[in-house]
Amino acid sequence: MTARRRGDGHRVVRWLWTSRLLGARLTRAALVPASGLWHAGMSMRAAAYHRGWLTTHTLPLPTVAIGNLSVGGSGKTPMAGWVAKHYVAQGHRPGLLLRGVGGDEVLEHREAVPSAIVVANPDRVAGAATAVAGGADVLVLDDAFQRLDVARDLNICLVSAETSRAVHWRLPAGPWREGEAALERADALIITRKRADHETAAQLADRLAPRVDGPVAIVQLGLAVLEGLTSGARYPIEMLAGKRVVAASAIADPDAFVAQLKRTGAQVQVATWKDHHQFRDEDVAWLAHAARRADHVVMTAKDAVKLRGRWPASVPEPVVARLGISFERGEQDLTTALDQVLRHDA
Repeated sequence: MTARRRGDGHRVVRWLWTSRLLGARLTRAALVPASGLWHAGMSMRAAAYHRGWLTTHTLPLPTVAIGNLSVGGSGKTPMAGWVAKHYVAQGHRPGLLLRGVGGDEVLEHREAVPSAIVVANPDRVAGAATAVAGGADVLVLDDAFQRLDVARDLNICLVSAETSRAVHWRLPAGPWREGEAALERADALIITRKRADHETAAQLADRLAPRVDGPVAIVQLGLAVLEGLTSGARYPIEMLAGKRVVAASAIADPDAFVAQLKRTGAQVQVATWKDHHQFRDEDVAWLAHAARRADHVVMTAKDAVKLRGRWPASVPEPVVARLGISFERGEQDLTTALDQVLRHDA
């Protein structure tokens, strides 16, 4: 199947942050002054909060924050959902707080954890108040490792094993919001992997573990099941073997999604848009045309929430690739830390 990319701005970024070719190295060198300014700004901001020059607000409920050191693709949303589901299983009602950029992650959380109070508000203090009013008794903050303006009882940092291929520059010359020294703020570390192998993830976990005074876990984020976009019917991942598949995504790390689909034995055509893209009618029409020519259009859960109710009834429905979270190290230690958050508040 002929590969075709639509609106793929990710290629330039991946080239800039991972390529060792001369052109990429020269471009990164030109961006080093901007990276220096970013690093200086983040360092001054952290110092201002540490010294009390800027106020850190206490939230009204036990709080778990989840974030990362790099830009996108580390699995923050599925891990925040996993934490929320853990609390639901314990009989609690979590408030899931996030900025709500693009709206897709808000819908994804509401679909994945329907009993949670999902609040999209850049002001986490106001968002917490909304969650409390809705009946929440514990807070889970998605994408909040750099949110130094609010206190948390457990600070979880995710580091993607895939970033081992990236250069170690700060934004914009590299993907890093903060360096590894910022892990000293973390109470727990989770190494996530999608296309990286277990050995790469384990080596990264062992190297970073001394920086964290708390649990260190390794999680594989893999394709678990396929689900019909409109019917909700479930199918095994093995259904894709040997089939012509269009991998449609508007996420931060489309390469991982494509690699996961290729491992099923599918013949994959790639259709990507920028992260948080709001699908237009012409995008839906393009995907519908692709669905008629391929065996399956496969999309992520993050993208599916934006297409429900918009898919033409006359066209075979896409299937949604649901991620499964599989712990390879540290699950018990992490769940113990999550439970202690509530015990300390009792």
